[in-house]
Amino acid sequence: MPHPLALVGQALVTENAGGSLTPELERVLETFSRLGREQTMQALVEYANRFPELPERFAALAASEEHKVHECMTPVALFSEVDDGRIRFYADVPRNAPTIRALLSILMSGLNDHPAEEVLAIPADFVSRLMRNVGLSTRERGLQAILARMKRHAREALAA
Repeated sequence: MPHPLALVGQALVTENAGGSLTPELERVLETFSRLGREQTMQALVEYANRFPELPERFAALAASEEHKVHECMTPVALFSEVDDGRIRFYADVPRNAPTIRALLSILMSGLNDHPAEEVLAIPADFVSRLMRNVGLSTRERGLQAILARMKRHAREALAA
């Protein structure tokens, strides 16, 4: 069987009800639905290892209450920027939280550099579908809160 993350990069033809997911997120869901438990864990470790470092310009703000996602058990600080109508997310997550780093890495890789409207169009069941596919439903509430915060950033970007 091919390497788990190699599958994520393959072009897949899938139906997305309402066209609400970015192609990257659709591929992630499809890939994780085909992986066994061991391959899923390997893929999550690799996503965690690819988690981007927080840019220096946000480092001093990471401890600020306004950037924290309080509903997540893991300390997460979330930031965004909009450039030419496209949003980019950044986050500060402790290295000792590889599951959240992996899941946030998936979200950022699927949403970064997309228009804010596409972030807002992510269906409400995306997180539960992802968590069901990776077998980590205990982290669902925190990831739902992270996605909700990302959508809030997208709404604020559109209002600006």
